[in-house]
This record gives sequence, C-alpha cells and structure tokens, in this order.
Amino acid sequence: MISLQMSRKTSQIQSRKQLWRLFSTISLPSSQQAEPPSFGIAFDIDGVVLRGSTPIGGATKALRRLYDDYGVLKIPFIFLTNGGGVRESKRAAELSEFLGVKISPLQVVQGHSPFKQMVNRFENELIVAVGKGEPATVMSEYGFKNVISIDEYALCFDNIDPLAPYKKWSTMEAAVSSTKKSIINSARVQAAFVVSDSVDWSRDVQVLCDILRTGGLPGSEEGPQPPLFFAHDDLKYQGAFSSERFGMGAFRIALESIFNSIHTKALTYASVGKPNPVAFKNAEVVLKQLASSLHHDLTTVDHANSRSHDFQKLYMIGDNPLVDIKGARQAGHPWFPILTRTGVFKGDPHSNHAEFPANLVVDTVEDAVNFILRNELIKS
Repeated sequence: MISLQMSRKTSQIQSRKQLWRLFSTISLPSSQQAEPPSFGIAFDIDGVVLRGSTPIGGATKALRRLYDDYGVLKIPFIFLTNGGGVRESKRAAELSEFLGVKISPLQVVQGHSPFKQMVNRFENELIVAVGKGEPATVMSEYGFKNVISIDEYALCFDNIDPLAPYKKWSTMEAAVSSTKKSIINSARVQAAFVVSDSVDWSRDVQVLCDILRTGGLPGSEEGPQPPLFFAHDDLKYQGAFSSERFGMGAFRIALESIFNSIHTKALTYASVGKPNPVAFKNAEVVLKQLASSLHHDLTTVDHANSRSHDFQKLYMIGDNPLVDIKGARQAGHPWFPILTRTGVFKGDPHSNHAEFPANLVVDTVEDAVNFILRNELIKS
C-alpha cells in the first residue's frame, strides 16, 4: 500500500476554481440549500451510464434529476471511474455532451487522478507514462515536469522494439531529435506510470521490462527496479462490444509473468484505482467539496472547504462486483454499494454476487437513482 497525501494547497485552489466555473454560470440564491446534503453519489461510467459513447439504463433522465430546474447541481455526485488517459477537463466535456448535463472537471475522478498526489516525490524526476490517449499530457498537467510517453521513449532507442518494422500502424508518428535521444539514452527512468490501457502490448511489455530490470536505463546492466504504478488493476470491463474486454489488470498479468520469468526478483508494483481504499477516500474528499459548495455562498467557499462535512451515506453505483462493490465494501461507512445489471454483472433479477454482494441490485442506473431519492426523501 502506498501512502498518499490527500490534500495540498495547490489542489485546493484548483478545486475552488473548478467549483466557481461549475456554479458561476447559473447561480441563484434560491438554489442554495438550508443544510448541506447528507448524502452523495459516485457513478461508475462504462457499463453503468455509458456503453461506448451511448447512454444506457436511462442515465440521461436519471442524472437530470440531480439538478434543479435551472440546471444547477442540487445533489453532489461524481463519476468514479478506473478509465482514463485524458485530462479530467476533457473527460468532463465528453460526458457533458454524451449525457446532456453540465459536468465539471471536479466531478470526474479517474483511475489515475490519485497520481497527482505523488508530484512531490517525482516532480523533477524522469518518468515514463504508458497508455492510450494523452498519458504524458495528463501527468504534466498534474505537475510532473520531466515526463515522457512510452511512445516517444521507445523512439529514443534504436531497435528496442524488434517488431516495429512489421507494424502497419504507429502510436507515435513524430520523429525524436538526436539531442533528445542523447539525453534519454543516458538518463535513468525513476518511475513508470501505467496511466491508461496499453495500446501496443508487445512493445510496452518489452520496453517496461528493459526499464524495470536495469534500474531505469535499457541496455545497461541489471539494477534495482524503479517504482511501477498502475492506475487500476481491472481484469475486464464492459465496453461497446457485447462481452467484456480485457483491462489494465490483464496487461499487468502479462507484464508480471514475463518479468518474473527473466528476473531473479519478482516485480513490485502498486495500483491506486478502485477497489483500492485510496480511490474511495479521494472520492469522499471531492464529494465533501461539492456538498460544501451547494450549502455556502461561493464567496465563502474558502471557509467551506476547510470545514468537515460528514456524510450519512455515500452511494456507489457500479456494474463490476470485483471493483465497484468490493471497493465500496472495503471502504466501509458511509459507503452503500449498488450493483446494476447493465455491464459486467448480468445476474438474474433475484441474484447478487456471491463473494462481494451489493447492498442493492437493480436493473439500471435509473432504478438506482430512483431508489436513492426515495430513500433520502428527495422530491424531484
């Protein structure tokens, strides 16, 4: 288990700015609540509110019930997803478009979001970011100053990927300057971060093994393994295809199996996404900030964020028992796990998961929201 510092002054400032942008567009005194909400909601994305880019399970209708007639948020909710590879601001814009409601970047907590809490440790160190989308851009936005994507890193070493000549596609088309190659060829990688799903397993397993077994410099003698972090460890997830797809956990299994076959010491690593309690603690912090902003005037957000607001209940709505439900159960009070049948879990109407049963099993996310609002005596 890695130790993560959950709050820093810079992140608080950024959060307050995000809150201001979220509520400043439409902010009416009548929308402020007499008391802070006693509950909050965390939604998984894939298999719960979306399949690919298409809303499922009455998600659009369900989410609109969490806003007032003016489009102002009245119930604090976030998306707690192991997905990622893009900045939270970009993902928020996509979700707003797909779901038809205004989503703030603060409401998007991705698998790699906790990585920002490790900036103090690796801020100026050379690190490699792995995955689809914009992994290096994501890490740079978090504050890492010397980060390179594995796409670009592989281009700095001639012939490091023996299969490259046979690939008719490329994950990095731009050339790398000879100066940058020279710098990277002599610098040791201090940590590797798997930010999102690997696009080129064969290359990424090869290059990561080179980095991890040589103390951070491919082609050199064996050395101490640099730290390795995964955004999450999902074996499978529900995408647009009818059956589940392999996730980052599958890539981790492949990497670990190969590394342990060629190295005398077993691979060491840590993952920070669901079901890790770190992910749920981080989610609770964000939900508290949202709840405070709903109760207090925006000019007093500084004071609101410094106050402790205890939820009576936090609802986790997910489709994967081994990730969403297990994580909420391990996090304990005040988490209340709800399992939908629209994604990884497809049990019959009267079934629950045997090993990690949810507190409630429903057909769709709309059913889950209906239950929550009834349970909390909220009229909408």
